[in-house]
Amino acid sequence: MERRVVVTTRDVEARLVPVGTPMSIPADTFVTLTQSLGGNYTVVYQGNMARIDGTDADALGMEPLQLSFDEPDGDAVLEHQVWQALDTIFDPEIPVSIVALGLVYDVSISGSVVSIKMTLTAPGCGMGPVLVDDVRYRVAMVPNVTDVHVELVFDPPWTRDKMSEEAQLETGLFF
Repeated sequence: MERRVVVTTRDVEARLVPVGTPMSIPADTFVTLTQSLGGNYTVVYQGNMARIDGTDADALGMEPLQLSFDEPDGDAVLEHQVWQALDTIFDPEIPVSIVALGLVYDVSISGSVVSIKMTLTAPGCGMGPVLVDDVRYRVAMVPNVTDVHVELVFDPPWTRDKMSEEAQLETGLFF
């Protein structure tokens, strides 16, 4: 994607890259759009890189990502909907979902609380906090979810064999 300047159409929440600190970008502000992989947007605002979730793309004049779930019967959290939400989250540097990359090791549900064990492609990945925030934000959109706990684990370490075949083909890592 070619860098381009856009003007925000409304106040929008963002997260500072790579630390994930929440910030707000006011309406009518010039930002430089630097990346739009995986349905999220990276912009430069006041000399800092910030990540805007795809569900807020309208603030950049783009079509927002719409997450929609069938309403469950009762107040149970449906595991397949949690996986559906997780599959909309893309690695910040690789345009492949974290599910297809094999980064999600475990999903457990206790009442309305979802706990997720996941890893990163590398233990020192600076985008880890942003990715964890993405998981919390998107999974919280699942019906009946009241809290999301994310635990980063590095045992077992991630290797490319955890990727789906489609992800391996897409990234050129299929041998």
